[in-house]
Amino acid sequence: MKKLIAALLLSIIFNFTFSQQIAQWNGPDRNGIFPETGLLKKWPDGGPALVLKIEGVGRGYSQPVVYKGLIYITGIKKDTMDVVSCYDFKGKLLWETSYGLSWTETYPDTRSTPTIENGKIYLVSGMGEIICLDLKTGKIIWSQNPVKTFKGKARAWGIAESALLTDKVAVTVIGGAETTVVAYNKVNGSLAWKTKSVGGTRAYSSPILIERGGQKLIVAQASEYLMGIDPANGNFIWTYKTIQHFKGNTDLGRGDFTASPLYNNGNIYITAGYTQAGVMLQLSEDGKSVSFKWENTDINPHHGGVVLMGGNIYGSTWKTNSHGGWASVNWNTGELNWFRNWNNKGSIIGADGLLYIYEEKNGNFALVQPDAKDLKIISTFKIKSGTGMHFAHPSIYNGNLFVRHGDALMIFNIKPSK
Repeated sequence: MKKLIAALLLSIIFNFTFSQQIAQWNGPDRNGIFPETGLLKKWPDGGPALVLKIEGVGRGYSQPVVYKGLIYITGIKKDTMDVVSCYDFKGKLLWETSYGLSWTETYPDTRSTPTIENGKIYLVSGMGEIICLDLKTGKIIWSQNPVKTFKGKARAWGIAESALLTDKVAVTVIGGAETTVVAYNKVNGSLAWKTKSVGGTRAYSSPILIERGGQKLIVAQASEYLMGIDPANGNFIWTYKTIQHFKGNTDLGRGDFTASPLYNNGNIYITAGYTQAGVMLQLSEDGKSVSFKWENTDINPHHGGVVLMGGNIYGSTWKTNSHGGWASVNWNTGELNWFRNWNNKGSIIGADGLLYIYEEKNGNFALVQPDAKDLKIISTFKIKSGTGMHFAHPSIYNGNLFVRHGDALMIFNIKPSK
């Protein structure tokens, strides 16, 4: 009987491990929702059990990902090079590769989260290079520098993009006068296409891939326009001038767009943070045009992102660069559900019907019941390891919560023990 149970467990682990298609920024759909089930509905006093801590992963704000039973994370370990590292679940370093120049100016920590598919890792360096590596060895397969080739233009706080994959290409937004979005063949790195330029710089967000009415679309944000792009050839299906919603006599937040576009059922939500409005757009039934639906300034996350759960948007709000609260807005109407102060602003993800919020200044972490009337905190604990600001978004894989703070990665068990 024991052998049968062991065989069944191994079969379950094997099937889960090898059925995973992709690992990427903010979950498989880039919407902050991780497809885990059976997670704890309440944490023990002091927080969930710490099962592994890996120190020395490199300085960074990027998100850790898990692909087929191994951990992949980027950071700066020495000099001015971004490094991607592969660890097993005992914390053993299997390999590490310097893949490109890191951002060296304001907040010079690695931002790009690995995008992993079919035995390859795709990354964007801090200076905008796009790189493909072999998953098993970390050896670089190909590398391109579209920022240099096409005179791309970054914003003041650097490049915070994670590469997007379609069926055939790896996509990156570069901004500038020559082109705005560039795509390379996933296999050999040859240029597949480049879009026309919509002007301005790149934003800080990563693009998403959606489908509407049989039309696949890359939805990418630059500093002044949101673009719906045909992934087959790079043609614009539509563009929308997002900068028109900028208000006030200051440039604060103008064109920053730190969060990836959030898509659901024909609607696209975008937010630039700071004092600027979040905007909801409606796609046509065939996906070939877009129109304004509503805007709201009550929820304006700095760089902590937003998630949609139960018909409501949840995220943090910006008051100053170092202070903020938390809010919820109705997805359909844009009406404010509530605003609450809880420690400080920060990042948010969701899984198994619950929200996970990570306050950025002191490392307070909370498990939250989504609710349209109030911020309902179930359990809390505090991240004590690591250094610097708590800017990295957490992630959830295999029943574990992954929290990165500077060059330390902590893994907590959030699934009931059997």
